[in-house]
Amino acid sequence: MVKNLIRYFKSIHFIKAFLVAFAMAIPVLISFYFFDRFEIGFSIALGAIFCAPSDVPGSLKHKFYGILISIILTFVITLLIGYFSNTLLILIPLLIILVFSVSYISVFGFRASLVSLAGLISLVLAFAHNSSDISVLEHAAFIALGGFWYLFLTILTELTLPKAQSDFLFVELLEKTSEFIKIRGKLLIEVEDRNALLEENFKLQVTINELHETIREVILDKRLSARFSNRTRRQQLIFSKIIEIYELAISNTLDYDKFDGLFKEHTEKVDEFKVLIFEISDRLIHISKVILKEEKLSFKTNFNVLLKKIENHIEIYKVNVGLPEAREGVIFLLNFKAYQEKQIRNLADIVRVLDSYAKNDKIRAIKDAEQFITPQDYDLKILKENFSLKSPIFRHSLRLTLTMLIGFSIGYVVEMQQPYWIILTIVVIMRPSYGLTKERVKHRVVGTLVGAVVGIGIVFLTKSAIVYAIISAMSLIIGFSLVKQNYRNGAAFITLYVITMYALIHPNILMVIEFRVFDTLIGSFLAFIGNYFLWPVWEAKNIKEFFTNSIESFLEFLKDINILYHEKGDVSTAYSLARKEAFLQVANLNAAYQRLLQEPKYRQENIAIIYELMTICNTYLSALSSLGMYIRTNETGKVPLEFEIFVKHIEINLKNAVHILNNKEFTASLDNNELETATNNYEEFFLNLGIQRDKEIEIGLPISKSMRAKLHETQLVSEQIMWLRNLSESLVNRVKKL
Repeated sequence: MVKNLIRYFKSIHFIKAFLVAFAMAIPVLISFYFFDRFEIGFSIALGAIFCAPSDVPGSLKHKFYGILISIILTFVITLLIGYFSNTLLILIPLLIILVFSVSYISVFGFRASLVSLAGLISLVLAFAHNSSDISVLEHAAFIALGGFWYLFLTILTELTLPKAQSDFLFVELLEKTSEFIKIRGKLLIEVEDRNALLEENFKLQVTINELHETIREVILDKRLSARFSNRTRRQQLIFSKIIEIYELAISNTLDYDKFDGLFKEHTEKVDEFKVLIFEISDRLIHISKVILKEEKLSFKTNFNVLLKKIENHIEIYKVNVGLPEAREGVIFLLNFKAYQEKQIRNLADIVRVLDSYAKNDKIRAIKDAEQFITPQDYDLKILKENFSLKSPIFRHSLRLTLTMLIGFSIGYVVEMQQPYWIILTIVVIMRPSYGLTKERVKHRVVGTLVGAVVGIGIVFLTKSAIVYAIISAMSLIIGFSLVKQNYRNGAAFITLYVITMYALIHPNILMVIEFRVFDTLIGSFLAFIGNYFLWPVWEAKNIKEFFTNSIESFLEFLKDINILYHEKGDVSTAYSLARKEAFLQVANLNAAYQRLLQEPKYRQENIAIIYELMTICNTYLSALSSLGMYIRTNETGKVPLEFEIFVKHIEINLKNAVHILNNKEFTASLDNNELETATNNYEEFFLNLGIQRDKEIEIGLPISKSMRAKLHETQLVSEQIMWLRNLSESLVNRVKKL
C-alpha cells in the first residue's frame, strides 16, 4: 500500500496534476491577497488549465509548440465569443464555424486533437465570463498570460526533473512487456480456450505500441540527445533491448495445435518452459522497480537451474520417444530454449547498462535513430483530403457541432444556472468512435453522481471554509491525475472539486450540486445520442483499411527478411524500419478491433470473420518476426531455391489479399506444381539430414556444430516459411468472405 502510494506520487500523472493545480492556485492567491481582485487570478488560472490537455508525454520541442498553439487558439476564441456572446444572430454562426474548425484540426494527429480540446474548452468557458471588473480583451489577455505561465512551469519541470518523464515511461513499458510475456507463458499450458488470453495480448499490444511511439519521440529526438547525450544513448540501448525482448516474445507464438499434439503426453516439458518464462517476466518487473529506486539492482536468479532442468527434460524426451521419431520435437524444444536464452541475455544487457549508469564510459548511439521517430505530417493538404463524409474526423466535427448547438439551445431556452456545463460535458465526453463515447458517458455519469453524493455529505458535515479549501485542492490534484488512468474516478474527484469550490463562494451549494448533476446528465445524454444517430462511424465499415495497411507492411517486412537472408551481415536500417512499421500497423488493427467490440452487436458485421482475420494477422507478424529473428541471430547457409519459391507464392497471396480488400482485380497466377516440388525437396532434405545423423549415432559420433546448425536451420526456416505460405492462403480465403 505504502509503495503504491509512493509510486503514485512519483508518476508523471501526479506531477502534471500537481503542476496544473499549482499553476491555477498561485495566480488566484496572488490576485486575491495582493490586489484584492479575484477575477484576474481566475482568468490566469483558466489560461493554465486550457493548456494542460496539450501537455502530454513527448519531446520538449513538441510540448512547447503544442502549448504555444493552445495559447494562441484560446486567446482568439475567448476574444471572439466574449465580444459576440450577447448578439445571438452573430453568435450562432460563429459558434458553428468555431466548433467545426477547431475540432477538425484533429486530423493532424493525437497532439493536434489535444490542442483542439483546449480550444473547445476555452470556447465553452468563454460563456462563463460575466464580470464587469475586467473587459473581454483583458480577460482574454490574462488567459494568454496563464498559458505562458503554464508553459514556463512545464519547461521548468522538464529541466529540474529531466528523468521523471522517461523513467515513468520506461517503468510502464517494462510492466506491460512483463505482463505480455507472462500471458505467453500461460498460453503454453492453456489447451481448452486460448482466445481469452490472446485477446488480452491484443489489448496489451495496443498499449505497448503507444508507449514505444512515445518513448521514441522522447529519447530518439536529436536535440534531446544533444542535451543529455550519454544518458540518452544509454536509454536508447535499454529501449532497443526491451523492444528485442518484446519481439522475441511475439516471435515465440506457436502453432498451438501442432505443439499440443507433439507434447500432449509430455506436459512436464511445457511446465518447465512456463516457469522460465514467468521468471523472465518477474525480472522485468524487478528492473522497473530498480528504475524507481524501490529495489537494488540484482541479477541473482535461478535461470541456470531452470535451463539445466529443461536440458534434462529434452534428453529424457529424446530417450523415451526415441530417434528418429523424437527428432522434430527435440529440435523444436531446443529452438524454443534458444529463444529463452536470448531473452535472458537481453535482460543481462539491460542490467549491465543500469549497473554502470553513473560511470562515464561512452555508449555509441543507435544508428539512424532519428528515422525511427514516426513523423507527423502537418501539410495543409490533409485538411482538404479529409473534407469529406468518408473521413471519421470530418464526421466527428459535424456531429460535435450539431450536438453542441442543441446543448447550447437547451441551456439558453431553459435558462439554467450554469448552461455552459451542458456543452462542457459534451466536449469532454464526445469522441470520434461510438465505443469510447459510450464508455466515457457511463463513467462520467457514475463519477459525477458519486462525487455529488460525497460532496453533499461533506456539506452537511461541516461548514468550514478551510476544510472546503483543503478538499478542493486535494480533489483537483487527484482528479486530474486519474483522468487518463481511470476516467470514472477522475470525474468523481473533479466533481467534488467543483462542489467544494462553489461551497466557498456560493450560499446555496445544494442547488449548485443539483444543477451540476442535471446538466451533466443532459450533456451525457446528448453526447451519446449524437454519436449514435449523427453520421456515426462504425468500425466494421473502416476495418478493411487497417487490414490493408497490415498486409502491405508484411510485404515490406518479408522483402527485407529475404534480403537479409541472402546478404547476411548486419541488420540494415531498412529492415528495422520495416519491422517497426509491421508492429505499428498490427497494433493499429488490434485497436480498431477493440473499438469494434464496444459497438452495438447488430453493427458488428462479419465479426467472426474479422476476428479470424485479425488472429491470422497477429500470427503472421509472429511468424515473420520469428523467421527474421532466426536469420539475424544465427549463422545461416546458402539460401535454397525452395525458399525463393515460397517467398514468391507468399508475396502473390499477400498482394492478392490487398487487391481483394480494395475491390481490385489481380492477375498474377501461381504454379502449384513448383510449390509442391519445393515442399517435397525441403522435407526430403531434412529427412536426408536425419538419416545422415542416425548413421553418425550408430557409429558413436557426437553431433558436429555444422550438422546441428543445418538441422536447426532447415527445420525452423522451412517450417516458418511453409507456415507463412499457409497463413497467406488463409488470409486470401478470409478476405474473400469479408
